[in-house]
Amino acid sequence: MSTTKPAALHFTGDAEADALIATDPLALLIGFALDQQVSVQSAFSGPLKIKQRLGTLDAGAIAATDPARLDEVFRARPAVHRFPGNMARRTQELCAFVTERYDGRAERLWTEASDSDDLRQRIEELPGFGEMKVKALGSVLAKRFGVSVAEELVPGHPTLGDVDSAEALAEYQAQKRAYKASLRSQV
Repeated sequence: MSTTKPAALHFTGDAEADALIATDPLALLIGFALDQQVSVQSAFSGPLKIKQRLGTLDAGAIAATDPARLDEVFRARPAVHRFPGNMARRTQELCAFVTERYDGRAERLWTEASDSDDLRQRIEELPGFGEMKVKALGSVLAKRFGVSVAEELVPGHPTLGDVDSAEALAEYQAQKRAYKASLRSQV
């Protein structure tokens, strides 16, 4: 399976956070887990905040962290997420899953997937990952990391996988807002 490693994913506007989510597979998964009811920039900045506050982004260490301590990490200002308690729990569940299923090596989620159906199933098994996140993560893996088994997961509409610059992120977010507005007007 051919893969590439981008130096950064342009999701946050912060060079350090963008580099972390591109180079640390667990950071990428945590960013996707946090990408719910907050901006893309906020969600994908979360892994860096967690790493800075905990001193690690090791799946086993996060899974083993006292939940009260992790809650403090998420609530410290600026908060990691607008729902810090729920997202601290979800992040810990994700890290426990990655530790148990993939020996703490998040990249095994895609590097060991036998085909697109296997990858889809693996992503769906992650805590808090539904159909939209399967498509979004699949698109990033296919378009930014060159993961061939992810190509069939790419939908026909724009996703984070299309974002390769700050300008592309702004364009993607504008398209997403317009799409949501069109859905609301149909109700």
